[in-house]
Amino acid sequence: MFNPSRDQVREFFVETWRKHRANELLTPLESMALDWVIEHPEYHPDLESPEANQAEYPVEKGRTNPFLHLSMHLAIAEQLSIDHPRGIRAAYQKLVNRGDAHQAAHEIMECLGQVVWEAQRLGTPLDSEAYIELIRQRAER
Repeated sequence: MFNPSRDQVREFFVETWRKHRANELLTPLESMALDWVIEHPEYHPDLESPEANQAEYPVEKGRTNPFLHLSMHLAIAEQLSIDHPRGIRAAYQKLVNRGDAHQAAHEIMECLGQVVWEAQRLGTPLDSEAYIELIRQRAER
């Protein structure tokens, strides 16, 4: 899933959760995603909802989009697994040493959200150097 649609992303997480609950075999990517789904029990009702593909999560209503949140966790997990951008794994470890792995991932997620928003606002590619620098700054606090 290199450039999945919104519906494909949602179906991926819904299907991963369904397969887990049915004790079916998961792909390696689904297993990685499942770790984060389990960490977020508040999203389980969304993943079990027949309306999951059409649900809206406007910021004004104060609800986090569970599919976006889980997707960001998964993206960060993949980045950590290959240490790309270079140095993310070391910075993550520093963040983990201050708290826990989930909180460290959320710290990185804030950095990812910032650079994604900036790239979308400017219509430019994501700035990997700015991203890793934001992460390093958080890790050094």
